[in-house]
Amino acid sequence: METPNNTSSGGDSKTQKYKAQYQAMDADERGLFAGWMRTFSYITGIGLTEAERVSYVKEKTMKDDLRNCKLCESWRNEMLKTSPIVTFMAGHLKKSGFAVSAKNMPCIKCNEMRMGGFSDQGVIQLCYNHLLTKGTLETTIVHEMVHAYDQANFNLDWYNLEHHACTEIRAASLSGDCKWFYEAMRGNLGFLKHHQACVKRRAILSVRASPACKSEKHAEAAVNKVFKSCFTDTRPFDEIY
Repeated sequence: METPNNTSSGGDSKTQKYKAQYQAMDADERGLFAGWMRTFSYITGIGLTEAERVSYVKEKTMKDDLRNCKLCESWRNEMLKTSPIVTFMAGHLKKSGFAVSAKNMPCIKCNEMRMGGFSDQGVIQLCYNHLLTKGTLETTIVHEMVHAYDQANFNLDWYNLEHHACTEIRAASLSGDCKWFYEAMRGNLGFLKHHQACVKRRAILSVRASPACKSEKHAEAAVNKVFKSCFTDTRPFDEIY
């Protein structure tokens, strides 16, 4: 049986060994080790004060934001060059007097649970903190491009609910928003006229968010009034993508 002195000696030996291993690390390895130790402390709650925990969360959030923003920008640049549907829409927007580029398509952090947005100043916003795959980024870009196309060609008034409803119907239908796998991820499955049902539901949600909309019934009425004519209008596509 080991004596306490022997145990202490063994502990000192291990400590010296770990110190030697740490000192043998280069700067990058020490940085990784320190980061791992901080993450371990944050997860377990061991060895961190409340102030250190808050600082860790803030630093991690900043690093995650920077990484996600750069990824969004990389995917966006790739889509603008290689995506058939994005380049198709970009070509038609150029003919309509709206030049699409990375400059008017910023990746931003959004507080709302949305993938992107379009402003009447001609800026397409991409929410890097909600876009998890290239597929969702591509769909979001095309959705907002449909809004840009409608504004460039149809004198769109965003405070007119019927105008708003029409462009939301077209964007949801033509962008790929209502593909079956996206709907499955949302928990909405169906077979009979499911595409139309999805388009109508998503258009109502978007119109309901308008400051000009008084209630969900108000949004439903606007969407229902223009649904048939706007759903069948697939410009600039020949058919639903």
